[in-house]
Amino acid sequence: MRVLVTGGVRSGKSHHAEQLLAAHDSVLYLAPGPTVAEDPDPDWVARIAAHQARRPSGWHTLETRDLAGALAQASGPVLVDCLGTWLTGALDDRRLWNAPVEEVTETVDRLVAEAAEATRALPGDAVFVTNEVGLGVVPSHRSGRLFRDLLGVVNLRMAAACDEVHLVVAGRVLRV
Repeated sequence: MRVLVTGGVRSGKSHHAEQLLAAHDSVLYLAPGPTVAEDPDPDWVARIAAHQARRPSGWHTLETRDLAGALAQASGPVLVDCLGTWLTGALDDRRLWNAPVEEVTETVDRLVAEAAEATRALPGDAVFVTNEVGLGVVPSHRSGRLFRDLLGVVNLRMAAACDEVHLVVAGRVLRV
């Protein structure tokens, strides 16, 4: 089973994703977003702590932005939370926010192709959490439009590598 879980902010995506893998004693929890050391904002720190507190003790957390590499090394069930923070980190690490669109697109295309390939090769279950950002207003700044467009592409490609897509709205799950 490979599932992409998408929805709005604070819609219950992470909780649903965790429930999909709850029967497994051991799960690799890939956290590709900013670490507390990188972003000591109290709200971010509290959010990370809440996620960590509800995980079963047998789940192992790996903080890495090398999504494809971590997936290639996985030997059991995997939960990735979340592709939006992974994309942000990829753009930050490569200083691509102001780069020409062609350069940004080429880089993200390569990264998501590697992640999708690694997803297809996984030996066990996998759940990917992402954000659905393309349903609202068009962002007024280039960085917002760039992120929205790129995350749409990431979601499209990762959904193609998964067996199912679940849309979470106000805690309710729609299987797409």
